[in-house]
Amino acid sequence: MRRRVLLLCCVLSLPNPAATADAGDWSQFRGEGGQGHAEVQTAPLRWDGESNVAWRVAVPGRGWSSPVVADGRLYLTTAVAEGDDPRAYDAPQVLRVLCLDAESGRTLWNVEVFRHDSTPIHPKNSHASPTPIVDGRRVFVHFGTQGTASLTTDGEVVWRNRSIGYTPVHGGGGSPALVGRSLIFSADGASQPFVVALDRDTGEQLWRTPRPPADGNQFAFSTPLPIDVAGRTQVVVPGANHVCSYDPDSGEELWRVRYPGGFSVIPRPVFAHGLVFVSSGFMNPVLFAIRPDGRGDVTESHVSWTEQRGIPRNASPLAVGDEVYVVADNGIASCFDARTGRRHWQRRLSGDFSASPLYAAGRLYFLNELGETTILEPGPSYTELARNDLGERTQASAAAVEGALFIRTESGLYRLGGATSR
Repeated sequence: MRRRVLLLCCVLSLPNPAATADAGDWSQFRGEGGQGHAEVQTAPLRWDGESNVAWRVAVPGRGWSSPVVADGRLYLTTAVAEGDDPRAYDAPQVLRVLCLDAESGRTLWNVEVFRHDSTPIHPKNSHASPTPIVDGRRVFVHFGTQGTASLTTDGEVVWRNRSIGYTPVHGGGGSPALVGRSLIFSADGASQPFVVALDRDTGEQLWRTPRPPADGNQFAFSTPLPIDVAGRTQVVVPGANHVCSYDPDSGEELWRVRYPGGFSVIPRPVFAHGLVFVSSGFMNPVLFAIRPDGRGDVTESHVSWTEQRGIPRNASPLAVGDEVYVVADNGIASCFDARTGRRHWQRRLSGDFSASPLYAAGRLYFLNELGETTILEPGPSYTELARNDLGERTQASAAAVEGALFIRTESGLYRLGGATSR
């Protein structure tokens, strides 16, 4: 069986059917295709906390949402606690959206979107973990059960929706996906989990589809992945005990694969060689390679291969060329033949992993929780190119644009890849 300091002021004032931003942008979680691929020719190979750093800015509050970049602007969310400690977990939270100039790191705007009394979250989580989406006209932000909102790229709030209620476990996590007029996200809480779509222009609910019935834990945190199959768009959304695919316009369930006992699913799927690669989450994750052209329950008919050893609970898979790469939470990295599941290599990288890996400028980037990035050459043989240490804790996934990487740490945000003007 086979993831120079400049302070930010707190101003009060794929091929992917979802993507409409420029190819060189990084406009959603895991980039334009939602699968960790950056369409760039150059990317930094070596750095540390001082060298090859264009800028570092301090980010107010606390959040593990990943940065997104479009049209020379960078967007991210954060939660600023009220009271003496702006990074406290257990105080009322101000949920904010920040916009920076990507070249200089200068804050362009910093807008409050929601406020809420503190709700319990996992100590590894934050009150601002889902990653924004920017499509060139609007910025969409999601804070789990605390609400979803749309803003203009100049920071004006277009709409807010706080009506999608459910009981979260450990806080929010999964990011939304944008497909046509549908902003889709999972609401997999303690009970009665469902997937929902909001109208991108108004924020009104378009559809809501309950998850299939199952025993055991019901909660999960995965991000939907839109894919094209035989000329039709479907949205793959892993959840507890099942992964399901939906019609993005109606919410109709198209197919499902069962993995009883799988829950707290975090990794976003990837799609390559006609297969969807899905991790089943805690406690004993399994990687599934699924053909997405079936209907109904296809557990017995459309699973091409599975793997149980070294499968991640947090970091998403990465498909490049003929291979699929994963890195488990304990740093065990593996490379499989995408079509057959044959394991080419398995190596231990240093540290623990939560961030999803990326592919940029012909290289694989694996960022651990200590801020160390291991860079590999793609292929069926293990070839390490560099290891770079920022010396700051991180769980957010990196973003890439031409010539630069953006990495969010526990208290700051880096642009790596050569000095730029401030």
